[in-house]
Amino acid sequence: RLSPRRRRRRGPAAEGSSPRDGGSMRCQVSVLYFARSAELAGLRCETLSVPREITSLQLWEEIVKVHPRLALIRDQVVFAVRQEYVLLGDQLLVLQPGDEVAIIPPISGG
Repeated sequence: RLSPRRRRRRGPAAEGSSPRDGGSMRCQVSVLYFARSAELAGLRCETLSVPREITSLQLWEEIVKVHPRLALIRDQVVFAVRQEYVLLGDQLLVLQPGDEVAIIPPISGG
């Protein structure tokens, strides 16, 4: 078990850098693409392995690593996790296996 030392961690984890570390800390999520995001990604849905604890912006960056063309719509996209809208930023998400992440570009009206 963990010892009760105060300064147990040193290095990047102690500096708050990376929820991305550790393969066991990842989970599979369903990513759904709509409208322009589906065109740019070339598909409508897929399963990706992402860190369980990740900010919304880091999650977006993980998706863009897989589909770089999505970077074109970054400033226009609506992002939803478990059917709740999320702003791209430093909001921490705690994901569970099977969670849905939706990429919804704005729909222009006429």
